[in-house]
Amino acid sequence: MSFESLNYFVDMPQEMREQGVTESRLQLLHEVTGSFRPGVLTALMGVSGAGKTTLLDVLAGRKTGGCSEGDIRISGFPKKQETFARISGYCEQTDIHSPHVTVHESLIYSAFLRLPKEVENEKKMLFVSEVLELVELENIKDAIVGLPGVTGLSTEQRKRLTIAVELVANPSIIFMDEPTSGLDARAAAIVIRAVRNIVDTGRTVVCTIHQPSIDIFESFDELLLMKRGGQVIYAGPIGNNSQKIIEYFEEIHGIPKIPEKYNPATWILEVTSCAIEIRLGIDFAEHYKSSPLYQNKALVMELCTPPVGATDLCFETQYSQSSWGQFKSCLWKTWLSYWRNPDYNLVRIIFTLAAALIVGTIFWKIGGKRESNINVNAIIGAMYSSVLYVGMNNAQTVQPVVATERTVFYRERAARMYSSFPYAMAQVLVEIPYVFFQTTYYALIVYAMVSFEWKADKFFWFFFVIFFSFLYFTYYGMMFVSISPNEQVAAIFAASFYAVFSIFSGFFIPRPRIPKWWVWYYWICPMAWTVYGFMVSQYHDVENKIMVPGMSHDPPMNSYIEDHYGYRPDFMGLVAVVLIAFCLLFAFVYAICLRLLNFQIR
Repeated sequence: MSFESLNYFVDMPQEMREQGVTESRLQLLHEVTGSFRPGVLTALMGVSGAGKTTLLDVLAGRKTGGCSEGDIRISGFPKKQETFARISGYCEQTDIHSPHVTVHESLIYSAFLRLPKEVENEKKMLFVSEVLELVELENIKDAIVGLPGVTGLSTEQRKRLTIAVELVANPSIIFMDEPTSGLDARAAAIVIRAVRNIVDTGRTVVCTIHQPSIDIFESFDELLLMKRGGQVIYAGPIGNNSQKIIEYFEEIHGIPKIPEKYNPATWILEVTSCAIEIRLGIDFAEHYKSSPLYQNKALVMELCTPPVGATDLCFETQYSQSSWGQFKSCLWKTWLSYWRNPDYNLVRIIFTLAAALIVGTIFWKIGGKRESNINVNAIIGAMYSSVLYVGMNNAQTVQPVVATERTVFYRERAARMYSSFPYAMAQVLVEIPYVFFQTTYYALIVYAMVSFEWKADKFFWFFFVIFFSFLYFTYYGMMFVSISPNEQVAAIFAASFYAVFSIFSGFFIPRPRIPKWWVWYYWICPMAWTVYGFMVSQYHDVENKIMVPGMSHDPPMNSYIEDHYGYRPDFMGLVAVVLIAFCLLFAFVYAICLRLLNFQIR
């Protein structure tokens, strides 16, 4: 990889505008030129705010905003992000992984999605095993990844897993952002040893580092040193015992000699600080450009020219796997994640069981009482409450799970592992068996305790309405995660509609009594269709006379339900279609928003 005259701009922050800055853009990288080569471990170093991570993100194509200028080439050909994402790996500073899969499964998942589909599965598994050995994860390959700082792997093990997940894609170029941050000396040494092993396989590896130890600093072959403002002040070899870079800075008039046994990385940052520049009256960036070392630009110019007879790399498809292959891999990992997540599954199973028993005991045998309109109101209340509270719990409990996986999704999508639709469909479909199991025991308990009529068609419709109602509530919670920046905002947005669902459900206010300018919301309220389906399916053929205060005659129950609540007995087919449509709508919006919205700002 070679890059020449690289500049990067962002909009001027409001705080700086208020301080009198008139420019519309803030420049974070300034004429950065350099190259990274195979088998050479390069360090990006500089003080905080020098632009190390910014440079890494721009080169890797991970920036979501701002404007970049300059020439970036891969093997002499202009960089194409779609192709480059397939041949590169990016190890982020924060180690983001699905918490409920093992180390081995994480690597299998990455390998099967990112290695070419022409590679046989046996070879992919063999490659995974080799990577496990290379980064020294073989002894913990069956350990659950867990949540950072809570369960599972240690910080150092998670860091090596981050590297391994990228390495199984067999990338030619690997970027690592602060691979030793947050690690003690021993853990950092293990990580750097793993990185060194990767470099020795002939790959191009670039790491940002911040104040490394002597041993770690001297593990690198070359250094690209930057100062605040995004300017290069050194680009070249480090040398044995850091001799070359020490000689370069010691030759500058006014720079003190490095103390004996002093950390050269710390010394370099100290002697190139802004305070030293002001005291010596020197611009280290200009000094670098006038030094013999700047002849490295000739190497950059040489690397900008493709080798004779070489052709630019291109792929026939956008992703390594077909949409079906992406879906199978996503479904496999999502299923494992759900199966090993008792915190999520047990909570909703136990809550649903408790809710079924509470509803059953409160409305004990009310379904068989058909004497007055009071019984009808109680029955509608039973139907309304039997779904609303469990549905709300489904929507609330699924949101943290989806939000956690979404952070992993951002990383995997940026690596071109899959499209958003196969991922979203895998999450949507994996909920179905759990909701089906939830519906089965809930429907049996409530149906028996409330004492509805034991007919196969009526129980089927009861089960059908509950299943799709629980399902659309689950997808409703997932949908709000996809349109919100975090799970807290998603919970607030989702909860704001529960009261509206209740008002327009047809329980508190029958549909004929809703004002005409509001009745439109009744028809788009999911709970209204749920209650509609319950009442029509259970009482469309009940002709028992019921007492209604204020009426001169006792109407049949089915006629009263139709006249007072507006429930037409021939509407059951449409109710079934609408309930399914709500599930499809919420799932589709979830998938679309995952594709179009990106709340990760880089």
